[in-house]
Amino acid sequence: MECFDLYDVNRNKTGKVLERGNKVPEGCYRLVVHVCIFGSDGRMLIQKRLANKSGWSGMWDITAGGSALAGDSSQKAASRELLEEVGIDYSLEGMRPAMTIYFDGGFNDIYTVNMDVDIDSLELQATEVEQVRWATEEEILEMLKQKEFVLYKSSFISLLFFLRNHNGAFTHKDPTK
Repeated sequence: MECFDLYDVNRNKTGKVLERGNKVPEGCYRLVVHVCIFGSDGRMLIQKRLANKSGWSGMWDITAGGSALAGDSSQKAASRELLEEVGIDYSLEGMRPAMTIYFDGGFNDIYTVNMDVDIDSLELQATEVEQVRWATEEEILEMLKQKEFVLYKSSFISLLFFLRNHNGAFTHKDPTK
């Protein structure tokens, strides 16, 4: 049975764990990670979830993601999910997430990585991922409109594309141009 570490509101481990399938107790939080791979042409590597996968069945999603297991650091969990789901062996140790989004019951660390990948050489997780492809921001936003992509907010997708070349939300460029 998979277990997840539980954290307090300040992201300190509580010493408690949660078994998969159980509700996060009030006042506790779990850690979820996502990794977005961007090619040098600016497109994102996306994956299509299996039609029988629970949650967002048959829909396209960002490169990889999942829950951190008990004992995992954020980086270790992100590296593991990337390898398990799409077969990319890449260490995120020493990297900070591009952003963390808080949700009821948890923290979601999101990493962006610039890397060219030959998708024909990837080993996809047979129990979760049906296929992968490269997609532009515009293509993903259209997939969102058509309800073919996990129902993230379009502003979130645009922010991911912005963050691929920026460290944080500040830029030296004039955002009005």
